[in-house]
Formats: sequence, structure tokens, C-alpha cells
Amino acid sequence: MAAGPGGYGKARRVMHWTMALLILPMIMVGLAMVQPGWPRPVQNAMFILHKNLGSLLLLLVLLRVVIAWRNPGDPLPASLAGWQRAAAQTSHGLLYLLLLVMPLSGYIRVRAGGFPIEMLDRLGLPALVPRSEMLADTAKAVHEAGGYALIAVLLAHIGAALHHALILRDGIWGRIWPPLPR
Repeated sequence: MAAGPGGYGKARRVMHWTMALLILPMIMVGLAMVQPGWPRPVQNAMFILHKNLGSLLLLLVLLRVVIAWRNPGDPLPASLAGWQRAAAQTSHGLLYLLLLVMPLSGYIRVRAGGFPIEMLDRLGLPALVPRSEMLADTAKAVHEAGGYALIAVLLAHIGAALHHALILRDGIWGRIWPPLPR
């Protein structure tokens, strides 16, 4: 799991891209499912997908935190400007925070609202929060605000990655590029 030259190890790269492939559809489904006009069965399917994938993402985020703690990447190149270093650290910190807040607030919103999370229910896991309309409403507000914050931070993250890959060509992109077979 050692990092490649100037980059992250295989475990962190796999986790990064796996989560990216799950988070982007989660955002699209999350935005779509609350729009009016969907036939009820389609909207129900979107809610079920969103809740269950969110539960899986919470586990992956926790695993990712452990992997990041055990396998830190190489330091950013010295050639990177101080403000870029600070922006990278801030955006990564916000991403980790939001990736924890989103599934937790979603879980609280659903369970406090008295709704099922099908995957967790099938596993026999009990609700860990009491049923409470006030708690559900608060968690819903946190989840909605967190969703828009996550979109903003992800857009900045993707924009910065593309800037490094396509314009600066400084090797930053290669640090996290998927560990594909050569």
C-alpha cells in the first residue's frame, strides 16, 4: 500500500475513486428525489436508493478515515504556493467533515421521522435515535444545507484537480489517479 512517487497508496486511491463513483450519483438522486412531478413509485425507489447508499457511504467514510490515518500521502510539493496548500488542507478537511455530516444527518432525519432504512432493517439493526418530529426537521435542515455545501466543496475540489491536471500539469493529479493496471 505504499504510495507511488509523490502520491497516495493504492488503498487510498481505490477508496477515493470508489467514493467518487458513489457520491456523484447520490447527489444527483438526492436533488432529483425531492422535486415534484415524479410518479410515486419512481420517487420511492429514489428515496430507497439514497437511504441505503447513504448507509453504505457512512461505513466507507469511516473506513476511509482509518485508511488515511494509517497511510498518509506524501506531503504536497514544496513548489505549491502557501495559499494553495491552505486551500487544499481546508477543502479536504471540509470534505471529510461533510462526508460524515451528510449520512449522519440523513440517518437521523429518516429514523427520527419514523421511516425505514431497508438495508439496515434487513440486517436487524435498531434505530439509534428516538422518533421526534423536531429532531427529524432539524436533521433535514442540516442535511439539505450540508448537501449544498458538499456540492460547492466538491466543485472546488474537482476544479482544482482539473486545473492541476490540464493547466499546471504539476503532478498533483497523478498523486490520486486511480491505480489502474499498467
